[in-house]
Amino acid sequence: RNFTETIEVQITLKNYDPVRDKRFSGTFKLPTVPRPNLKCCVLGNAAHCEQADRIGVDHMSVEDLKKLNKNKKLVKKLAKRYDFFMASDNMI
Repeated sequence: RNFTETIEVQITLKNYDPVRDKRFSGTFKLPTVPRPNLKCCVLGNAAHCEQADRIGVDHMSVEDLKKLNKNKKLVKKLAKRYDFFMASDNMI
């Protein structure tokens, strides 16, 4: 079967009042990595592109995006190359 598998999780929290405490955060580490070859591209300003370069993640600056200039072929090629994109807040 060639499809993306999903799961649904329900968690019961003891001593938690949803009326009083609206937000909570936490992390859970999976025993195995679901997609080890996930490709990411950072769309950002100069500071975020510099950070991405330091950790070895592909990045595109504002000038690089302007070179695409609404060329649909190049945009589709870019979208197929990566699994997801992360953007700076000023890019959105």
